[in-house]
Amino acid sequence: MRSDHVKKGVPTAPNRSLFYALGYTKEELERPLIGVVCSYNEIVPGHMNLDKIAEAVKAGVRAAGGTPIEFPAIAVCDGIAMGHVGMKYSLVTRDLIADSTEAMAMAHQFDGLVMIPNCDKNVPGLLMAAARVNIPTIFCSGGPMLAGRLNDGRRTCLSHMFEAVGGYYAGKLDEAGVEEYENAACPTCGSCSGMYTANSMNCLAEAIGMGLRGNGTIPAVWSARLRLAKHAGMQIMELVKKDIKPRDIMTEAAFHNAETVDMALGCSTNTMLHLPAIAHECGIELDLDMSNEISSKTPNLCHLAPAGDTYMEDLEGAGGVHAVMMELNKKGLLDTSVLTCTGKTLAENLEGVVNRDHSLIRPIDDPYSPDGGIAVLKGNLAPEGCVVKRSAVAPEMMRHQGPARVFNSEEEAIEAIYAGKIVAGDVVVIRYEGPKGGPGMREMLNPTSAICGMGLGESVALITDGRFSGATRGASIGHVCPEAAQGGPIAFVEEGDQISIDIPACKIELLVDKDTLAARKAAWVCPEPKIKTGYLARYAKLVTSAARGAVLE
Repeated sequence: MRSDHVKKGVPTAPNRSLFYALGYTKEELERPLIGVVCSYNEIVPGHMNLDKIAEAVKAGVRAAGGTPIEFPAIAVCDGIAMGHVGMKYSLVTRDLIADSTEAMAMAHQFDGLVMIPNCDKNVPGLLMAAARVNIPTIFCSGGPMLAGRLNDGRRTCLSHMFEAVGGYYAGKLDEAGVEEYENAACPTCGSCSGMYTANSMNCLAEAIGMGLRGNGTIPAVWSARLRLAKHAGMQIMELVKKDIKPRDIMTEAAFHNAETVDMALGCSTNTMLHLPAIAHECGIELDLDMSNEISSKTPNLCHLAPAGDTYMEDLEGAGGVHAVMMELNKKGLLDTSVLTCTGKTLAENLEGVVNRDHSLIRPIDDPYSPDGGIAVLKGNLAPEGCVVKRSAVAPEMMRHQGPARVFNSEEEAIEAIYAGKIVAGDVVVIRYEGPKGGPGMREMLNPTSAICGMGLGESVALITDGRFSGATRGASIGHVCPEAAQGGPIAFVEEGDQISIDIPACKIELLVDKDTLAARKAAWVCPEPKIKTGYLARYAKLVTSAARGAVLE
């Protein structure tokens, strides 16, 4: 066993003495040592139940003959971090999580790992660590939140809550109306109830083969989530016995499967950052052009919030991620020969799976659209690409041209939106919010929600070198590359410039002639870094383009 390095023979007697100090017995040390990476904390609603999940996982490990040993991973609540300096610290935790988990796993020589994440950067960070350490690993997430209910019976969620603030500034809601939303939007623990980033990544962890069926969709408060955790604890022992490692599962074909499921589900645009970063740890390079190729042949089968009015509990009732994969497999869109954490192939896992609700998971021959939920746009404004959640864009905004309203920070933009200075037809441009320029590539949920809440979601576009929450809807185009801080063309946009957006054609153009752009570029001076000390300053020096997943080098 790998753990023999810290527990077998006379040379490791000092090591064993420290295990005995922890209360472990000789009998427990003779079993495989399984690291249980638990992201429990008391600030993230999606993580407040993870202590219960960890106990269930440990029960499963013990039942299958292993010795579980728990250690922590950090997590940020993107909702609480939204709209202030805290959001600069969200994406950057992905690498802190990967690095610290690698350190713990290597320092203590575990034989296997069970990862217990739930919210946005925690899932990809732990997947990156799993690929990097490459010892037998399985994922068991904390599960999604249930949808809320307003006084009139309508269901609601966090994206509605953010849009309610925009409604207040537009005079559509009073303070009592906002308070009704805040008391109803998040009724239970769990990752927020729509197809936002956390649930997108938990579903894709299942689709890529690292989580058991139901990992992405069984609600946090259901007892079935505890049973899933126990089965994950049992299954890690099988993976250890068979020596099935993450890189045996997360192959290039598996990543393409995940991208295909991504398009069918209509996942968060953040997946376009996280999948390439995880693949990079596996020695696989995913490029944005491949995403459009997959999208062009993958029908969009689901419209969960914010694209529609259904929620994660509904997707679970319809059969979950595996039911979506079953529909995709009818057209041969998945490689079902890939190995999964069950120890079986995807083809074996899909045997007997049924789509129980054709109104929620559209049949493959009757999709919402013939192409996928995410599009990568290119043009002279974004030579390396930018990303939009196509499935959440109103039909009238699929093609749009309008004047640029230019802001050098999220704060400037939100002030103008709330003040009523943005009008129908405008294209809001928010720059210097990229991985380096932010630093940290903040999510722009407040501006996009304000635009929608004020009734401008069908007439105003927003473009940024930052990124968006999975809760964002509308013509919200992020990850513009190269970013402004790297001298990308977005840095040279001026107030009133016409910008043309053609989502079906995957094009975005700044309608300014080449000579004028060249003159602007020659006169451009990069602004001073916004943050010059601490982790964010180090991050800014190391981070690469969003087109590469914002990995560190």
